[in-house]
This record gives sequence, structure tokens and C-alpha cells, in this order.
Amino acid sequence: MQPRNMSMSGVVDLAAVKAAGEAKAKAEQARAEAAKRAGESGEAGPSAGAVPPSALVIDVDEAGFERDVLQLSAEVPVVLDFWAEWCQPCKQLSPLLERLITEADGRLVLAKIDVDANQMLMQQFQIQGIPAVFAVVAGQVLPLFQGVVPEQQIRETFAQLVQVAEERFGIIGIEVDPAAEGAAPAASAADEIPAGPYDALLEAAVVALDAGDLGGAVQAYKNVLADDPGNTEAALGLAQAELLARVQHMNPQAVRAAAAENPRDPAAQIAAADLDLVGGHVEDAFGRLVDTVRVTFGEDRDVVRLRLLELFEVIGADDPRVSAARTALARVLF
Repeated sequence: MQPRNMSMSGVVDLAAVKAAGEAKAKAEQARAEAAKRAGESGEAGPSAGAVPPSALVIDVDEAGFERDVLQLSAEVPVVLDFWAEWCQPCKQLSPLLERLITEADGRLVLAKIDVDANQMLMQQFQIQGIPAVFAVVAGQVLPLFQGVVPEQQIRETFAQLVQVAEERFGIIGIEVDPAAEGAAPAASAADEIPAGPYDALLEAAVVALDAGDLGGAVQAYKNVLADDPGNTEAALGLAQAELLARVQHMNPQAVRAAAAENPRDPAAQIAAADLDLVGGHVEDAFGRLVDTVRVTFGEDRDVVRLRLLELFEVIGADDPRVSAARTALARVLF
């Protein structure tokens, strides 16, 4: 999958304007034809082309990027939220973005992109840290902001985005109809899936994480692992919660200064690697610790190696960056 017609220079491409207009005309024609068919068949329902409010926030992956973002951006500006499950700032920003997008009532759509599952998109957008927020209008990319920013600043940014879409491209968004929100069918007793023995504890850990209670989350995951040491969900959650707890009160400037001044100091490099990982710089974190293993010996080397293995758990064994770092670690160890 290769995103096309994207430019980081801004929304100024006249060819894209023409393409957006053509795509919009086709979409309007398709909606009109659908409405005509519905009228002829006597079907009742919401306004033609209207979408339910839930359709304003979508999850997008690499396979569906062209359809769900590029093509849709000819009808409505699409805001991209690059996030990850282990990213604590993302958990602060994402709910705010979702609320403001819903309040925009169809003038914007939010596409959420998990960077761990969509590394190619992360590279193509040159993401240096998360959360990172972009917009796509008529197939053209606009970088908006990185990190958690005040709500008023986001409101102003979104207002400018809507204005650009309307004035330069004639894109006015999509119609939203709350009545189009389909009710979920009631589950029958036969459809219910029995809860697992640790579901309540795992749910308690997630709730604690969302509330910022990192100590509570750590303890909940440890409670699961005490009875079931092989529980992969609890092991991953514990690694993530412990990482967030370690960096919670760090001074990033001081940590990075100490790491720069003491390249052979295991504690300084480990702290900086933790910050790298939380900031989305996964390869930097792994590379830093592999390099530290290379220049240390004995207990110091073992401490760094064990922390690196813990960070592998945070990202997941199937991630190609973990595989590459394992290979690099093996080279320096053997």
C-alpha cells in the first residue's frame, strides 16, 4: 500500500483540487442514485447519504488507508490520530479529539492509526513521536500538532482546517443523522461468551491505567500472573504499566543530559531508553541499550540486557523492530 497524492508542503496542489472536485461529484451522484433506488423501493430511513455519529471516528490500517482516508478526504477533512496502546499521553489526547470531532457534526472525521500495527504509515508520515496529529484534505497532508495540546488550541486548529477545506476545495463535510445509528441486536443467552477466570482483574487493570493509577494497574496485572504466570495479556500489560510508572516523574531534559554525559552509565542509558520508548522512538530505545551492552561488562551489562528484554515485552515479540534488536543484541553478546 502506497499513499498517493500526498504532500507535506500544504494544501495548494491545483491538480488535487480538480481531483477532489471530481471525486466529490461522483460521491454526490452515487448518493443521489442510492436515494432514488431507496425511493423506488419504498424504503424508509434517514436522509440519503447521512451517516450515524459513530461513523465520525474510525480505526484505519495500511490496507484501508486509500479508501478510508484518501478517498474520503474528497468529501470531508480527515484528522489522523497516530497513537499506541502503551502511550499514556495518547490516552489523554484521543478522547478529547473524539469529542471535538463529534461536536463538529460532520465537518471533520477522525481516523485513528495504531503505530505499532501500522509501521509503514508511521514511516511515510515521518512520525518522530506520538501522539501525532495530521489532517488530509483532498488527498493532501497537513501536519497539525504533536503531543498533548490545550483544548482551545485544538478547537482553533480544527476551525482553520474546516475553513481551508471549504474555501479552497469547496468541501463542506458529510451529513450526520443520529437516527441512522443502528441499535445493536440484543444478545441471546446462546450468544454470550463465558468470562475467563481473570477477565475481572484484567479489566480492573485497564480501568486503573485509564484513570492514571499506575500502581493499581501494576498490582492488578501481578495478581493475574501470580496465579497464571503464562498469561500473555497480563505480562504485556505489566510491562507497559511498569514502564509508564518509571517515566511518570522523570525530568526529560535532565535524563537526556545525563545520558549524553555518561554513555557508559547503565542507569543513565536505561532511563533515557525508557523515555525514548514512551515517546515512540522504539528503534532509538533499543539501539541505545544494545550500544550500552556493547561497552559494559559483568553486572552492569546484565542489568542493561534485562531492561532491554523488558522493553521487548512492551512492544511485542512479533514486531520486526524487536526481531532486529534481538539480532543486534546477539551480535554484541556472542
